Amino acid sequence: MLKRKFGNRADWKRVTERKYAQTRLNTKEFQGCITLLNTVKVKEPLTTRYGDKDIYIVDNGYMWLQHFPRGKHHSLTTMFDASGEIVQWYIDVCLENGVDDGVPWMDDLFLDIVVLPSGEILLLDEGELEQSFENRQITVSMYNVALRESREIMKQLQNDEFVLLKLAREHKRILEKELT
Repeated sequence: MLKRKFGNRADWKRVTERKYAQTRLNTKEFQGCITLLNTVKVKEPLTTRYGDKDIYIVDNGYMWLQHFPRGKHHSLTTMFDASGEIVQWYIDVCLENGVDDGVPWMDDLFLDIVVLPSGEILLLDEGELEQSFENRQITVSMYNVALRESREIMKQLQNDEFVLLKLAREHKRILEKELT
């Protein structure tokens, strides 16, 4: 069973005070929905570890900008610290993006790609994808979508052609005015 993740992260108990905004964009560079979650106050920070380095991805005042591109098999979350610096770009490979009750969502296909501000690119959760396929949680078609999409994104990243990374700051500015 695929996990559906919503842009507003309404079920996220770690966040005790939040502000949220979303909109649809239809520009030459991007068609789809974008959301911005400001974690005004959290119960405790959240870190993730890459190699020997811990990175804070959630703390008081952090913002998560999420792109849900129409007709694509990925969603991008750009994580900003309290001073507005990008701490990482997190790309979820997904079966599809959609909107339910006005809130954008994506159905997660396990594979993830992280891009760090240093330029380092990490492909994560390959084992999780393999296991979900072996356990028949996903179909051959879903498995192939995940592999194709991750390969295409990795190629775009290596060639500096994954446009959403370049749009993150501009799209954040659009939504910051709308935070409630």
